[in-house]
Amino acid sequence: MAETERRQNRTLPDRDAPIGVFDSGVGGLTVVREIMRQIPNEKIIYFGDTARVPYGNKSRKTVTRFSQQIVRFLRTFQVKTIVVACNTASAYAMEALEQDIDIPIIGVVKPGARAAVSATGNGRIGVIATEATIGSQIYTKYIQELNQNISIYGKACPLFVPLVEEGLWEDPVTDEIARRYLTELIDIDIDTLILGCTHYPLIRSTLGKIMGERVTLVNPAYETARELRELLIRHGLLREEPPALGSNRYQFYISDKADKFVHFANSIIKYGILSAKTVNIEAY
Repeated sequence: MAETERRQNRTLPDRDAPIGVFDSGVGGLTVVREIMRQIPNEKIIYFGDTARVPYGNKSRKTVTRFSQQIVRFLRTFQVKTIVVACNTASAYAMEALEQDIDIPIIGVVKPGARAAVSATGNGRIGVIATEATIGSQIYTKYIQELNQNISIYGKACPLFVPLVEEGLWEDPVTDEIARRYLTELIDIDIDTLILGCTHYPLIRSTLGKIMGERVTLVNPAYETARELRELLIRHGLLREEPPALGSNRYQFYISDKADKFVHFANSIIKYGILSAKTVNIEAY
């Protein structure tokens, strides 16, 4: 059966089914937080690949394989849609994932790119992200598809992820590293900056202080949750009522270091996350 025909004949997911969200580790929790805020009736299954983080220094082939394993795991929960809450996986694996599954899927790159194009006034957009995301040129590709007259300036900021995961969100060390990374973007006179890694919204105040009020910071986590809501409405999948009490509304799974994950998650999400289950993701 042809791909188009297969998709047309498939059974639509249940609107009361959960949303699957995954990331290379804990950064995707910023996307989960925005989904909780903007689409509060939804159930969420989150997987963080804490055993194999970071994805930013791995090849396209490896990131795609990891992402496909995670999607197979999430499908065991009969999820109605999947959110790729990782810029690197969105850059490297989305095409393969879209071919693999027959439910709606959304990444974090396109929503962030669209928001940046809408925000810029002088047509000079900066992108800070992992080395893999910057190297993929994925933001440049999407932004220039929307407007060829916009100039995009990428800057890899590899130290931000470990600083965030150590909880150094407002610390002199983070301030100093951020100034070193961002100076060249300030000199280029950008007026919009995409936070192209899901960890980066957690140091938004530091980044905003350094860049100044004239520069608009685009948070793809926020934009992704907004577009996810529109996607659910479009497919008739938006949950109309909150889940019943005791129905495992939010479930968290990781591939390693459950205690550390729970501690970090509770510093981001104020819902009292009590546990995260460890999964042998290589089995998928």
